[in-house]
Amino acid sequence: MRLVRATFGIILFLGFLYMWPQSPSFPVPPPDAVQSMEEADTETPFRRAYFTNYTRAQVVEHYKVHFARKVMFNLNYPPEEAQTLIRDQTRSWYLEELVHPLRESLFINGFIAQQEKDDIWYRGQHFEEKITIRYIPSEWWVRMIVLTATTLLGYLLMREWWKELIQLSELRR
Repeated sequence: MRLVRATFGIILFLGFLYMWPQSPSFPVPPPDAVQSMEEADTETPFRRAYFTNYTRAQVVEHYKVHFARKVMFNLNYPPEEAQTLIRDQTRSWYLEELVHPLRESLFINGFIAQQEKDDIWYRGQHFEEKITIRYIPSEWWVRMIVLTATTLLGYLLMREWWKELIQLSELRR
C-alpha cells in the first residue's frame, strides 16, 4: 500500500510541475499577416483573424512553434465544426486544434477561396487565406483543483481495486 501511495504522490508532484506554469499569452500572428478589424473578428480578445499568404502547413507550423510545450497534441476537425468551435457563420476550409492536455487549446481555422467569387480581399490587398485563431486558456488554480481531485479519485479507486484483488486471492486459497 505504501508503494501505491508513493506512486500517486509522484504522479501528483509531476502533475503539479506540468500544470503550474502560467498559460502562454495569445500567440503572435505569422509574419506579414494583416489582422482583420472586422467586427466579428474583434468581438472577443480570445479570437483574432488574420489575412495571410501562408499555406496551411506554414500556418500550423508557425503556431506549433509559438505555442509549443513538452506535451502537445494536434487534432484535426471537419471544417463544418468551425461554426461550433470558432464562431457561427465562420467559413472554413480546415480546422485544427493544438492542445496542451488538461491546460489550454488553440484552434486554427483557415479559409481558402476555392472559387473566384470567394477571393479574399482586405483593404485593397489580395490574400490566399484568412485564418481565425481562437485561444482557450485556463486558470492555474482550476488546473490544480482538477489535478488534485483526479489524483485523489484515482488513488481511492486503486485502493478499492487492490482490496478486491486481495479478497479474491484469499477466497481462492
